[in-house]
Amino acid sequence: MVQPLDGYRFSIDSLLLGRFVRARRRDRVLDLGTGCGVVGLLIAALGAPREVVAIELQPALAACAVHTATLNGPAIASVMRVLRGDLRARRIAGITPGSFDLVVANPPYRAAGRGRESPHQGRRIARGGAGATLAEFAAAAARYAAEGARVAMVFEAARSAELIATLVAHRLEPKRLRFVHPDRGAPAASVLVEARKGGGVEVAIEPPLIFYDRPGVYSDEARELMQDGSGVRK
Repeated sequence: MVQPLDGYRFSIDSLLLGRFVRARRRDRVLDLGTGCGVVGLLIAALGAPREVVAIELQPALAACAVHTATLNGPAIASVMRVLRGDLRARRIAGITPGSFDLVVANPPYRAAGRGRESPHQGRRIARGGAGATLAEFAAAAARYAAEGARVAMVFEAARSAELIATLVAHRLEPKRLRFVHPDRGAPAASVLVEARKGGGVEVAIEPPLIFYDRPGVYSDEARELMQDGSGVRK
């Protein structure tokens, strides 16, 4: 995995999202705000998608995503395509609205104006200070997802109600939810959601993911999720 030496770096939530979804054979997948490409890379490596298109606004991160795909060999590089683009734009050159079977995104957790701004521009954009909002991510996902397609996101658990309301407002009906807890006694820190464009109202609440059995010791499931059997080079 290629990342900038300073600035934005991917978090554990990107790995969780990449393993929460599995691309079906022949799926076309869109990764919105790919950063250095980790989510799209995992989907390409663990599933059997026809294509993974990764969109990134920042040139340095887009270059990292290209390098990451190339580093992982021709099988990945032939599937994963990285495009420079702003997901807030009505159209992005190289992709067609309503043409993807699966759309994934890791929107910035922090609402604009909340908390201290990072002095580093890349981090500031990635964390929400100057980049796309949750509503803009949802709008882009709805724009590019085919009818009946899946849309998966990872987000801050404390803003779950906002996440669900925003998805539903864009005709993205949650179908699977899973909360991630640091340990068994702690409130959820993040939530994984898979929605369906134009889907019905029923949703499955999956068992929680407990990350640590005790301080510094991963749970068995977390350890399995962290271990990479896909051949992905980091």
